[in-house]
Amino acid sequence: MKNKKSKAVKSKLPNVQRMNRFFKLTWKQKELVILSLPAVILIALFKYYPMYGILIALKDYKTKMGIWGSPWEEPLFHNFIRFFNYVDCGNLIWNTIRIGIVTMLFTFPAPIIFALLLNELRGKFFKNAVQTVSYIPYFISVVVIAGMLNSFGSTDGLFNVIRHFFGFAPVNMNAGDKYFLLMYVGSAVWHGVGWGSIIYLAALSNVDTTLYDVANIDGANRWQKVKNIAWPTIMPTTTILLIMNVGNVLQSDYTKVLLMQNDTNRSLIDVIGTYVYRIGVLQGQFEYATAVNLFVSIASLILVYGSNTITRKLNPENSLW
Repeated sequence: MKNKKSKAVKSKLPNVQRMNRFFKLTWKQKELVILSLPAVILIALFKYYPMYGILIALKDYKTKMGIWGSPWEEPLFHNFIRFFNYVDCGNLIWNTIRIGIVTMLFTFPAPIIFALLLNELRGKFFKNAVQTVSYIPYFISVVVIAGMLNSFGSTDGLFNVIRHFFGFAPVNMNAGDKYFLLMYVGSAVWHGVGWGSIIYLAALSNVDTTLYDVANIDGANRWQKVKNIAWPTIMPTTTILLIMNVGNVLQSDYTKVLLMQNDTNRSLIDVIGTYVYRIGVLQGQFEYATAVNLFVSIASLILVYGSNTITRKLNPENSLW
């Protein structure tokens, strides 16, 4: 009995020692802990605490009864089954994936290329001017951008004025989905390329300038400097951001899609986000809308986890975890 008690006491000692070390380190860095408290509290209140609301997806939600008072669905996953049995479910998922992949293919590399080009500029004033101007579109509301696209895409809009200048007949670009992806993705690149380049420019600022001096001595041209010095520097940052962007494939900018919809293209460009808005906000089917959105969140988590697993196998140093 004594041996068992002594073993139990010994097994608890490492945990006690870890806790003591933790509290000593916390007290030693109490200023940093106090500074971080507001951010931790905000995240806990506005990010983690509301997560209990996903229970609505599994309940027959009644507003008067609240989340906890509403009865559970029978069967429990009724709202998910209902979505997959929806006649346009496949079309919604396909449109969302199509728009998400095409958008990522253009919006992800654009800030990288822009940052590398800016990094090669030698005139400080011109470089700062271009960088500042590139930030401006990011601060324009999506509502304003959608209004601009609808106006420019009309028969007498700016895009058709340019087409007429090159000898093309005017067309209504807002009708159907023929020009939708072109306008949607093009505006997304214009909207975010400058702001997205900030993190890459910050990474490029850490490059040791002596590497460029050595490259000059060896006779390397600008392309060789970018390939062998600049690109390896931002590779870890690029990989991490790529993993996070893969998770956003199903998170299309439904606000812009919704504002670009009309009677001629609504069924052709409808995505999961616009569908959730209609059934949740307009029709008040909160439990069903929550279930659909939860499905998107779970799918996004799987995409992030899968892309991180692949990255970890290829290069463990560049993975998120």
